[in-house]
Amino acid sequence: MDAGPGPRDIRTVLATVFFQPDEVEQLRRAFAPAEFLHLSPGDTEGIARALEKADVAVLWGDLDERHLAAPELRWVHCDHAGLTRSARPEVFEKGLVVTGSAGRSAPALAQHAFYFALALSFDARGLLEMQSTRQWRGPVGYENRLALYGKTLGIVGFGKTGRAMALLGKAFGMRVIAYRRRADEDAPGVDRLLATDAGDTLDPLLEESDVIMLAAHLSDETHHLFSTEQFERMKSSAYLINLARGGIVDQDALVAALHSGAIAGAGLDVADPEPLPPESSLWDAPNVLLTPHMTPRLPDRTARSIEVIVENIRRYRSGEPLLNALTPRDVYTPR
Repeated sequence: MDAGPGPRDIRTVLATVFFQPDEVEQLRRAFAPAEFLHLSPGDTEGIARALEKADVAVLWGDLDERHLAAPELRWVHCDHAGLTRSARPEVFEKGLVVTGSAGRSAPALAQHAFYFALALSFDARGLLEMQSTRQWRGPVGYENRLALYGKTLGIVGFGKTGRAMALLGKAFGMRVIAYRRRADEDAPGVDRLLATDAGDTLDPLLEESDVIMLAAHLSDETHHLFSTEQFERMKSSAYLINLARGGIVDQDALVAALHSGAIAGAGLDVADPEPLPPESSLWDAPNVLLTPHMTPRLPDRTARSIEVIVENIRRYRSGEPLLNALTPRDVYTPR
């Protein structure tokens, strides 16, 4: 199936996104003159019929076996950021182009990361406990705490969310180190850029950072990127914040590091598995803040999704590389 460079026509589009009628109409107009079929994700029979002829799909969730078996399908857009479940070897064997809506929530995710960073640095939990007991002074040793200003922020993964984190870090007066795959792209707001493809290791970021924020894709390359060795290299006063995917962190090693004092705390919006089972030792680990993979929305989140899709329609038809497209390096084989 040819999904490579060169102009491409779009004949039939299947869409299963939960958009408002006017938003669906925006997509319909953008794909015109193609046939546009907007169906509920639960309409199994309708989707099966549509996939017999659709060459493009815009999905609410991830692709599955139905899409891999679709005879005409060449481009699938999944309307969310993390494409881990869609990053399967079969996608590349079939020649599918798969894109996502990465970046649509980047400012909110960066703010979520700093919610953790501030709550940990200022001991929000201890202060709330004081308030609940009507205690004015304390906690013990609070006068020795340091604000974020002047500290070093390490960011692992430097896509749109990582960039938003860096800009906020600069706004807080922090020094910023970023670690990413490629070294051939600009890195605004970064004092030191480390790149895998340039032969750099994660070690300088681990050793120098006071706060480490994870914003990388989960792939075979990044599975358990943070484990015992990495926690031992971190400062004992450092915090780990994960807004990426739970599988990037070896959870057992993280719990052990928290109990041993190898690191000072963690803020986690993701876990492995999800939902986090009640019996998980992570719930009771010292100085952990957990949120259930849930970030407040941006008021224009859907508009930002549509902007990505519309630009990719133009690129697809003209044969240009698509935004947020999966590559073979993104493949994740579930463990």
